[in-house]
Amino acid sequence: MNTTRHWFKSSYSSGEGGACLEVALDWRKSTYSSPEGGNCVEVADCPSTVHVRDSKNIAGPQLAFPATQWEAFIAYATR
Repeated sequence: MNTTRHWFKSSYSSGEGGACLEVALDWRKSTYSSPEGGNCVEVADCPSTVHVRDSKNIAGPQLAFPATQWEAFIAYATR
């Protein structure tokens, strides 16, 4: 499993050296992703949210789902 930690600064942090909050996400690449750089999906779990991104574009857009919706999706997809 490929795990990378990526830090995000809170949008509520001031840019003037004030109090800052950063959050780390541990990204896991899908075991169904090809090692040749094909279509790859990475997922990061937080207590109440699951983040999903394209592993070829880690700075690009991400999807965020409530954990309960993600669990329902996985249950449906694995039937």
